[in-house]
Amino acid sequence: VGLEAARGELVEAMTGYSAFQGYTTQIVFDAQYQNTSSNKEIITELLSVYYTDFGQTADTYIEKSCASFRHQIAQSLISRVIVATSDRAQQLMIQGYGAEWLSAQQLCGEVEATVCRMRQKYHTRKQSKSRFLANAIDAKARQRLAELRMGLQ
Repeated sequence: VGLEAARGELVEAMTGYSAFQGYTTQIVFDAQYQNTSSNKEIITELLSVYYTDFGQTADTYIEKSCASFRHQIAQSLISRVIVATSDRAQQLMIQGYGAEWLSAQQLCGEVEATVCRMRQKYHTRKQSKSRFLANAIDAKARQRLAELRMGLQ
């Protein structure tokens, strides 16, 4: 379908995945052969997209990012940095900085499994609740509302 469509699908998939997992996620797109400067788009609170500078590869950007997180990882200020790449040289490089890696296939599998869990959670929640707002609040709040309605403040 095209590069832009594929990028859009990736961003859409990672938006849900990041939100469900609670991961701060950055997608890095290569702009090596585009005559543009770097650009960062904030998609959600947890997801941003970074386009590299002209002449800079995504691999170089990722390596520099991992290097900058090295001390924070070592001091446990950041619990984990995970890079999704199927490039073996890249995997070895980021591991040297203390980051973890997933292959593109592993990430795809995790995203698909997360989508299934999200659907399952949604359907379970949908089946357990009726359409009334009162059923969505806890018993104590429901009791307080009943008292207010009867004038028993």
